[in-house]
Amino acid sequence: MNFDVLVIGAGPAGLNAADVASMHGATVAVVDDNALPGGQVWRQGPQQRPSGPARALLTALAARPNVTLLNGVRVVQVLSPRTLLVEHAGEGKRVGYGKLIVATGARERFLPFPGWTLPGVTGAGGLQALIKAGMPVKGQRIVIAGSGPLLWAAAMTARAHGAHIVALVEQAPAAAVGRFARSLVLTPAKLLQAARMRIGLWATPYLRDAYVAEATGAGRVKQVRVRHRGRERLIDCDRLACAYGLLPNTGVAATLGCRIELQAGVQAIAVDPWQATSVPGVFAAGECTGVGGMELSAVEGRIAGLAAIGENGRAEALFAERTRYRRFARRVHEAFDLSPALRSLAGADTLLCRCEDVPYAQVARYVSWRDAKLHTRCGMGPCQGKVCAPAAAFCFGWNEEGERPLRPPYSPTRIETLLQADGGEA
Repeated sequence: MNFDVLVIGAGPAGLNAADVASMHGATVAVVDDNALPGGQVWRQGPQQRPSGPARALLTALAARPNVTLLNGVRVVQVLSPRTLLVEHAGEGKRVGYGKLIVATGARERFLPFPGWTLPGVTGAGGLQALIKAGMPVKGQRIVIAGSGPLLWAAAMTARAHGAHIVALVEQAPAAAVGRFARSLVLTPAKLLQAARMRIGLWATPYLRDAYVAEATGAGRVKQVRVRHRGRERLIDCDRLACAYGLLPNTGVAATLGCRIELQAGVQAIAVDPWQATSVPGVFAAGECTGVGGMELSAVEGRIAGLAAIGENGRAEALFAERTRYRRFARRVHEAFDLSPALRSLAGADTLLCRCEDVPYAQVARYVSWRDAKLHTRCGMGPCQGKVCAPAAAFCFGWNEEGERPLRPPYSPTRIETLLQADGGEA
């Protein structure tokens, strides 16, 4: 398979990039490891179908003969500067392209605290994904904690499916949250979203300058201990969704040789005004270039798609809109900057690396992530450090090293697929 433009990621950035590139006649393919397109924001499930802009975009793409949506497909390896090895339903395929757009999104940041590995404890975005995939939550008492607007989005999703949100626990101070709320007048669309969520959750306690210090329960979470402005309170619950912002997924881009830079305290793919990376022919858009929300991801995707097919004039016309949403993103980062108090939540025996059961105290002996990996099994499990490495960097004040280039295969893969990397046959 060969395409003019190949997009990795079928979220708002990737789908918008595919949309504008295909409208101008390019052959476009979108690779995504989810069963259905939409990414996390527009995730589909048994009872979750796209609506509004997502539905219109997916309908338009499905009607174009020059667009191929490769769902349930995982990128296995970069074979050459213009070829990827992918796998679908156990079958390996080589995919060639002229231009590549990386739209790999972001993942949640987790911080360790006693009880964070109990069944029933997930990320805020993880809770959304589970609900959209069909997990029943009707009648369940849910505490949603952490930081940022994602808490409200997760709460609205859970509430719409019958859950009882017993508390929203936000670590940012009330003054910072208030300043951010007032600044929403600069982005009317965001102000309207915020107003709808606040009205929908008006009766839900909203604790600011607060965080979950411990989750307890026999076999699964039953209660959380919340530290709120120096005082502690116990809240009974059936589920806890807890995450502290998002981290850009830069692994594939790093493997391609793209420059990674520090943005708002986290590593992200560096891009120029045209969303082009440091590698010729490779563009990046959306949360992997810096977390900023769905609207920013969408406009960055359109710019990348247009620039990839040489429509720079049309792309430049979108720069002002991108600037507006980037300013919004900066306000989010400033308002919801993580409190230093979150560094010391874990106890000595709290697991830091959940995959390999490595406790906090064992990792605390070392002075860098590299040293910790050399002397322990931290980061050696299935997540390959995607959870524990950022947590350790935050807790111990280590310099962020970013995601190193991935070693193939990037995910569990059949031997038959790997044979195709060398042109072999099973």
